[in-house]
Amino acid sequence: MIKDNYICYLIFLLVMATGCRKPYNPPVVSSDNHYLVVEGVINSGNDSTFVSLSKTVKISEDVKTQPVTDCAVAVESDQGGATYDLQSLGDGKYFTGPMHLDVTKKYRLHITTSDRKEYASDYVAVTPTPPIDSIGFVLKNNTVQVYVNTHDPADKTRYYRWDYAETWRFHARFNSDFLVDHVAKEVRGRRTGEEVYYCFADDRSSNIIIGSSAKLAQDVIFQGPITAIPRDAEKLELRYSILLKQYALTKDGYQFWENMRKNTEQLGSIFDAQPTQLKGNIHNINNSAEPVIGFITVTNTQSKRIYIDNSQLPDDWIAKYPYDCGMPDSARYLNPKSGVAEVNAYIINGGGIPLAKIFVEGIAIGYTYSSEVCSVCTIRGRTQRPAFWKDK
Repeated sequence: MIKDNYICYLIFLLVMATGCRKPYNPPVVSSDNHYLVVEGVINSGNDSTFVSLSKTVKISEDVKTQPVTDCAVAVESDQGGATYDLQSLGDGKYFTGPMHLDVTKKYRLHITTSDRKEYASDYVAVTPTPPIDSIGFVLKNNTVQVYVNTHDPADKTRYYRWDYAETWRFHARFNSDFLVDHVAKEVRGRRTGEEVYYCFADDRSSNIIIGSSAKLAQDVIFQGPITAIPRDAEKLELRYSILLKQYALTKDGYQFWENMRKNTEQLGSIFDAQPTQLKGNIHNINNSAEPVIGFITVTNTQSKRIYIDNSQLPDDWIAKYPYDCGMPDSARYLNPKSGVAEVNAYIINGGGIPLAKIFVEGIAIGYTYSSEVCSVCTIRGRTQRPAFWKDK
């Protein structure tokens, strides 16, 4: 009897709990505000300064980005004197060459939009960036984990940010020795410069990478994580290179990027950090209440490049080709059974990429062929070797 009563009691609690649930449909954010987003670093040293201007967009909108064009953008000193104007590169991007700024002065970014709105960052002191000591990698959890080592012997930096550019060499699934001359309606051999087997591809970091030694006795970053590459990634197929750039941050700048990282990368569950208002150092000069997203830092850039060869990885780490290619097909000049000119049907008019000639008793009877995605690397890369690239 006691057991039956206990079971009934549990069922009652379950019914009550589920019965009290009500769906919550939050109202859709309908604000028409599109806030200015400023991305960039004022480079005080030998590198160029690049600034990107855009507007925030609503989740319900179709566009992903809304660049802000036709702006007057300049770097100004708190002590007057020279003003450095940034030139437009289009698509909301602006740049100027090396400025070699005076480290005894403070600088700000000043923006005037096409509708005459004025924005400016706070005046910021020049924060020197120490050199990168080294870049390395370890093999862990079936990934290549790239890391950075750096330090400031003066113990003054403490806050760091990094971004990177990747380049890698790869090849198509099949090598194509031939191509279709669509004017002459025939297959011919590829000439020098028409090869499409080996290519180079690029990518840039899209996540926020920061580090701090503020809680350490010395200003040292040891094996700070940069990126992790899966063992079967095409990036590791032949030779991979990463160019890492390092920037010193102020404490406020570090907090801004930390909040940005939490808001964009750590909102997967109730146990992650909750959304935080992003408080940057850029303001509308005539309307301080208008939100502006961005934080301007003034520093020099330190950079270093490393290469990772496939020979440095385990033999069973084999890159996975991004397309399902299967085996090449065959096309005859004339199929003796059907009387169909398969080369015309499947290659010249059909779009197949000829790979190699088929010989029977020393006589060419047609070609092997495959699809473009399996035979032409230029659909996702370029054959031109980058100027910085070094082979083994």
